[in-house]
Amino acid sequence: MVMHSVLLGGEEQRCLLEAAEELGLADGSLVFLPFDTLHYALSPGPETLAVLANSSQLRRAHDAVLTLTRHCPPGGSVLDSLRRAQEHQELPPDLNLQQVSPLFGTIYDAVFLLAGGVARARAAVGGSWVSGAAVARHVQNAQVSGFCGVLGGAEEAPFVVLDTDEAGDRLFATYVLDPTRGSFRSAGNPVHFPRGGQGPGPDPSCWFDPNTICNGGVEPGLVFIGFLLVVGMGLTGAFLAHYVRHRLLHIQMVSGPNKIILTLDDITFLHPQGGSSRKVAQGSRSSLAARSVSDIRSVPSQVPESSTIGLYEGDWVWLKKFPGDQHIAIRPATKTAFSKLRELRHENVALYLGLFLAGGADSTAAAPGEGMLAVVSEHCARGSLHDLLAQRDIKLDWMFKSSLLLDLIKGMRYLHHRGVAHGRLKSRNCVVDGRFVLKVTDHGHGRLLEAQKVLPEPPSAEDQLWTAPELLRDPALERRGTLAGDVFSLGIIMQEVVCRSAPYAMLELTPEEVVQKVQSPPPLCRPLVSMDQAPMECIQLMKQCWAEQPDLRPSMDRTFDLFKSINKGRKTNIIDSMLRMLEQYSSNLEDLIRERTEELELEKQKTDQLLTQMLPPSVAEALKMGTPVEPEYFEEVTLYFSDIVGFTTISAMSEPIEVVDLLNDLYTLFDAIIGSHDVYKVETIGDAYMVASGLPQRNGQRHAAEIANMALDILSAVGSFRMRHMPEVPVRIRIGLHSGPCVAGVVGLTMPRYCLFGDTVNTASRMESTGLPYRIHVNVSTVQILRALDEGFQTEVRGLTELKGKGAEDTYWLVGRRGFHKPIPKPPDLQPGASNHGINLQEIPPERRRKLEKARPGQFFGK
Repeated sequence: MVMHSVLLGGEEQRCLLEAAEELGLADGSLVFLPFDTLHYALSPGPETLAVLANSSQLRRAHDAVLTLTRHCPPGGSVLDSLRRAQEHQELPPDLNLQQVSPLFGTIYDAVFLLAGGVARARAAVGGSWVSGAAVARHVQNAQVSGFCGVLGGAEEAPFVVLDTDEAGDRLFATYVLDPTRGSFRSAGNPVHFPRGGQGPGPDPSCWFDPNTICNGGVEPGLVFIGFLLVVGMGLTGAFLAHYVRHRLLHIQMVSGPNKIILTLDDITFLHPQGGSSRKVAQGSRSSLAARSVSDIRSVPSQVPESSTIGLYEGDWVWLKKFPGDQHIAIRPATKTAFSKLRELRHENVALYLGLFLAGGADSTAAAPGEGMLAVVSEHCARGSLHDLLAQRDIKLDWMFKSSLLLDLIKGMRYLHHRGVAHGRLKSRNCVVDGRFVLKVTDHGHGRLLEAQKVLPEPPSAEDQLWTAPELLRDPALERRGTLAGDVFSLGIIMQEVVCRSAPYAMLELTPEEVVQKVQSPPPLCRPLVSMDQAPMECIQLMKQCWAEQPDLRPSMDRTFDLFKSINKGRKTNIIDSMLRMLEQYSSNLEDLIRERTEELELEKQKTDQLLTQMLPPSVAEALKMGTPVEPEYFEEVTLYFSDIVGFTTISAMSEPIEVVDLLNDLYTLFDAIIGSHDVYKVETIGDAYMVASGLPQRNGQRHAAEIANMALDILSAVGSFRMRHMPEVPVRIRIGLHSGPCVAGVVGLTMPRYCLFGDTVNTASRMESTGLPYRIHVNVSTVQILRALDEGFQTEVRGLTELKGKGAEDTYWLVGRRGFHKPIPKPPDLQPGASNHGINLQEIPPERRRKLEKARPGQFFGK
């Protein structure tokens, strides 16, 4: 049993021993042999065995335990080492050693051994950093001193069997096992068995109680039968798993969106009896020179000649037939190989769609050509590159040719990156779609034939014109294909495109003669290309691809880089260039429209924001919708009026632009404050500032508290406000508050204004005009609401105040609020007999005072 000892807090061993005690298995008939590598860290003292002293049940059960652990010499435990370190003052004397983890010794030994190995490994190479393998070699040969003696990377440590006495107060060693010496020696103490017993007998059949656990011993025959049953069940399970996997794979391949096997139920054929066959007009011995631009059109394309055109899921497809017509089923290896080929996705590689099987075991219906097997790939409307070069009505300039060649190189480069060698690369296996994009097809055909165990048809001499010389000399290698062989075939196709003629057409040789000369040089037989038919770099690249030695030919990556440098990185596909220009123009137009729309939306938001600053949002929305805004009666609101004390005098001492700056700075300060309160700014007229709460959105009786809080914040902010052009002159305001009913509505069409009407407006204005500087003058109606809200607003009685048109009324000063700690400016002292509504002469700077005397001689009062 590999588990932590209960002496180290191992809960698994505690549960096991307690259960064994309850079942009567710890009475001496059984001995438990746990293995604990950390047990050596214990010191055989009373504190170690405290867990046994605290539980009599655990102490009785642990009497049947013999623990196997690392062997340490006397005094070599972790606790003993830590005690010696305390005695030598290497550790703090107040450190509780019982709290040190038993892992400490193991971690110390491992780190010390590894550090020594690293040091020796670096010293062996002159101090440089080394690899992990080098460190491992030096660790393996190391000999260092650890907690339990000498440690060796390649040595096996000795082990000891520990036992406890019946009282559970002594831990002692009984036997020592030394694997390096192969010895098993006594440590001087016999094994103590529970209840003073002698331990289990030598006969294993008598070790257990027949009535409790087993009937004693194990019959070999039963073991053999059990082994056969297990093996049989394993083989049966493996067979069932293989069968289920095979069936699931088959179902996945014949149904669902990713199916591979296609039948007549999936493909609709244009010609049920197969494609039309065309004969080559020229004989096998005809000269290649005679079949140039005019005669190349009569050479049939191998794709339609050996395929059938069909319709699959609404798209045209090609069917490339396998040789023979007796294909009964698709082999699993063929399915696997085709699945990998179908995963290839690239713009210049024709997409494989599935394997068509007609009349076989995997098909569901008969088809023309019983047992036909074919590869289904995407159809390209303009046929093969061979056909395109033969069409004299298509003019091919260098841009067109380089576009086709670059597509071919990119497609082959992708296949080579995926480890796929084409092996059959020729112009007839390069197809062109409706956008004049060239795609490589027929790739991996040799793999499929090999997986299906189908012998390929012997290639004709004309088909071997694109084959590399090393492949012509080795038919087996020719069937598989090589990466270097594909590069040679690419060079021949480049000659076809540049010269717009058949391979080797400039030589007065038949295909058989060309193949023989290429296969058996010297002399080397290669096409001849005029210097005026292509850029010099292209001709040089072509010759590199024709190199006789495969390792001298450039890779597809190198070919791609060299060919791109010919066109200086410019886009070469004329159709793509036109489409790219149209797409770019369309994209730019879309971006322009999007930008203009965003700008229009931004301006609309600005207009809406400006409108909502002039009118309440609900009123603004109604006006935008063209609906009339009816006047609305509000039962109770609170109004705020304020003005600047001595504004007329300040205006007389200031330039007009300075007055504008003063009002703008002050009202910007006010606007920032009202944003944090549930209030609505009604209007500003000159130096007068009017705010309301409770309209246009009703808020119960909160309107009085909102206006009062706002007035206190404004008064506090004005105390530190200074004019930019006259910072010496204080700006004092007087504030009036009043609560009551009013009517609100929109007045005017050209410049609609949201106005308030009613006696409440007049009274609030009178409260402001009869107030004093740095004072908040409050009517009794507002005070009553504030008291009802009970939010700690502090007021002082002013007494009876004469209000124009209202008579004498009791009014109050709002001086603060509980919890309001902002500084409030001190009101100026009242001057007997003065109006107290202007600016003192002493507060005006001399230069401003002279300007004022010239403008208004003898008048130094306010509004």
